[in-house]
Amino acid sequence: MAALISVPLKKTYEVDLVKPLRTFIQNTFTQANSDDYNQALSEFNKLRNTMITKSVDKHESALEVLYRYYDQLVAIENKLPIAENQIRVQFKWRDAFDEGSFLSGKRTLAIASAAYEKVCLLFNIASLQSQIAAAQNQENNDGLKLTVKLFQQACGIYGHLKDIVLSHVQQDPTPDLNPDTLSALSSLMLAQAQEAIYRKATQDKMKEAMIAKLAYQTSELYSDAMKLMQLGSIRDLWPKDWLPTVVMKQAGFHAMAEFYQSIVAQQTKSYGEEIARLQHAQELLAASQNRGGATFNFKAEQAKIQRALDTATKDNNFIYHDKIPDLKTLQPIGKAVVAKAAPVAQPMSTKFTDLFEKIVPLPVHEALTAFENRKSQIVSMEVGRLRNATEMMNSVLASLNLPAALEDLSGERVPQSVLEKAQQIQELGGLTKLDKLMSDLPELLTRNREILDESIKALDDEERSDVQLREQFKERWTRTPSASLTKPMRDEAMKYKNILDTAIQADHIVKNKYDTHKNAIALLSKPKAELETALPAASAAGSLQNSAVVKKLRDLIEQVNTIKAERDVIEVEVKDAKCDMSSKFFAALASEGMINEEAISQAELDRIYSPLREQVSDSIHRQEMVLAQIQNANTEFCNAKTSNQNAAQRETLLKDLAAGFDSFMELKSNIEEGTKFYNDLTPLLVRLQTKINDFCFARKTEKDELMADLQKAIVNTPSQAPPITPRYQGGPPQDNNSNAPPIPAPRNAPARPPPPRPPPPEVPTSTPAAAGGSAPSGATSTPNPPATSSAPSLPYPVNPNQPGMTQNPFGQPGNFPGGNWQAPYPPQPGQGYPMPQMPAGYNPYNPYMGYPAQNAYPQQGQNPPGYAPPYGQPYPYPQQQPPQAGYPYPGYPGQQYR
Repeated sequence: MAALISVPLKKTYEVDLVKPLRTFIQNTFTQANSDDYNQALSEFNKLRNTMITKSVDKHESALEVLYRYYDQLVAIENKLPIAENQIRVQFKWRDAFDEGSFLSGKRTLAIASAAYEKVCLLFNIASLQSQIAAAQNQENNDGLKLTVKLFQQACGIYGHLKDIVLSHVQQDPTPDLNPDTLSALSSLMLAQAQEAIYRKATQDKMKEAMIAKLAYQTSELYSDAMKLMQLGSIRDLWPKDWLPTVVMKQAGFHAMAEFYQSIVAQQTKSYGEEIARLQHAQELLAASQNRGGATFNFKAEQAKIQRALDTATKDNNFIYHDKIPDLKTLQPIGKAVVAKAAPVAQPMSTKFTDLFEKIVPLPVHEALTAFENRKSQIVSMEVGRLRNATEMMNSVLASLNLPAALEDLSGERVPQSVLEKAQQIQELGGLTKLDKLMSDLPELLTRNREILDESIKALDDEERSDVQLREQFKERWTRTPSASLTKPMRDEAMKYKNILDTAIQADHIVKNKYDTHKNAIALLSKPKAELETALPAASAAGSLQNSAVVKKLRDLIEQVNTIKAERDVIEVEVKDAKCDMSSKFFAALASEGMINEEAISQAELDRIYSPLREQVSDSIHRQEMVLAQIQNANTEFCNAKTSNQNAAQRETLLKDLAAGFDSFMELKSNIEEGTKFYNDLTPLLVRLQTKINDFCFARKTEKDELMADLQKAIVNTPSQAPPITPRYQGGPPQDNNSNAPPIPAPRNAPARPPPPRPPPPEVPTSTPAAAGGSAPSGATSTPNPPATSSAPSLPYPVNPNQPGMTQNPFGQPGNFPGGNWQAPYPPQPGQGYPMPQMPAGYNPYNPYMGYPAQNAYPQQGQNPPGYAPPYGQPYPYPQQQPPQAGYPYPGYPGQQYR
């Protein structure tokens, strides 16, 4: 039997997987421990390099390496998305059927996509399976079993690739990944699997009827493969011996099916059918031999069938005398469909372990991030409600000068609450600390703004360059447009820009509040003596010290302090609420294949924060009731006091000091939060900038490679088609009335000799008057000497009416201007045949002589003044160049094909 066909491997190039994957993990999984992935990254990179080197080994151990790498690619699909707009790793693979050298292959495709890497790797897995299957010992039972198994697996992989390749590779793939190519390879692998099953059946000496069905099914599968392989789009892709082998096996296995069915006919004593089938088998093997040529390897079977036919014919002629039926009347042999495409296994390796099992899948991580964002919004909302209510309560108390008015009944001493507030401000750094925090904010804002602006500018520059090159090269600029890749990064940059704009507005509010209360904060930052001096004295109101209204106000102020203390506890509970959502999201991903994050998160957040929301609402409601009572009591208290101008000034200043203290605490908290916000935002912007810079660098590298390929293609592409080869130089005949382009002659074809040139005519010594001119100077008038026997004979046509004269190629003999055609001159050594003197009106550039008619050539009777045609000069004409080495067809005078 003929050797089995194995598919060549795609070749790839080494890439660095460690750096881009580590950068993505550090930027995305910020909580991940570096020990969880550093070793895994090194192993993953090593696994790919091992895959490249092991692919050349035609052994199952090499397949195991490819299996492990493919399984790892599948495992990280939901964890580390390798794509043009995510983790950008450029995978470059060469066409498997490209006959160029490894370093200068013509058909290569590079895409930053793990899906493309998986497709190419699956192709190599199937190709290596075919190589290992073809290398097995076909005479061994175990070898045949492994052959069948591997060919069926390869068939399944090629069929799977045919269905997914266009969705995974978002541009025109290399020819080996064309769906038509993959369909043909899948069909070929299935036919070879069936062939191995047929061989095993013959070795196991199964019944001839079953073997005949197996052989016929093998022939049918090779017929399907032959049809697919002969599609016009892929016919020229295959190695030169593939098609002859397939068409040879298609006829050969049909012949073997007829042979084994003839044995069945012999067993049933249908001797005529036996002979008919043997004759048909003999015809099929003859066709197989004719089709396969050197690949034909059914010689032993051919001899066996011939012997069987001779024996059956002899026995039938002498013994049975059975009638030989027509082939059309015979029953079909039938098919035994045994070989089938094996599904792609998941995982392929039985020993696979995920190197990145400690990193959660990206959908789970994104769901956790979304949950944390929802939780942060709830926390911010509830804490904001508490703080706004407290701020309003403080402002109401400050406007009423409480509790300072209750402590300042003497009108001379600084109220104890004011002293406590002043001491607290001084311990926190006072106005100096606040000024320092305020001065740092613009610098932090400017730093973040510059990082963001530089990142956006880098994206704009890269996209502008891509658009310019796309407009320049049109459809030849095949890489993905920048606009479709940079959208996620631009959305992220716009999100940060909006955040910065909101922060700028908040900074303005803080600055205005700072300017309003700066003087009061400055007074509270001074020592106690200066504070006492700044307060004006007022008349005493000691009679109200033990009054009911004062007691009531003090009770209400105590309730206010209680509400503030409760709110501090509630705020801590709101901020510290915890919930492990990983298990819930993992369970949803495992059961449904997707995560409905919004529904799951909303249900859990409602469970956690509903009681806390109720506590916040209750605290705000109690505040409203207490403030209403304080306002009524304070009105009664103010009416009971005696007022004067100093008392009003003192009360106003005490109110300002109370408001200043509240503003200081609020401003300090706000500015510290703003400082933390800007400092936390900086690494996020730096990560975005790093991602953008890496993207722009990768795109620049891709641009440089594509530019180099385009420049090489432009240099190697001829600017215009070569001129049409003249007919006298062996070119194909051209139809002057047709607009069809000329058919170029093959470059390596042997040079065709020019058509025979007629002998020069006899020229008289003087030009006839009808010719309208005289002979050119230097022309001889000696008549043409007769040809001698030593002159070589030329293939000129001979005029049968006038022996010794050649046939006039223009139609009528002897009717050529200047005289009749004579026998050719004897050749001159090294010069060919000299041209005789011609009449002045003769046009040597007549189109009938084989030269293309051009307006620049002089016509008969229109010679320009001073024009002297090269009569009498030896052939070839001057300036006509002989064929150069490597150019079998000479061009026009002074020209060469390129």
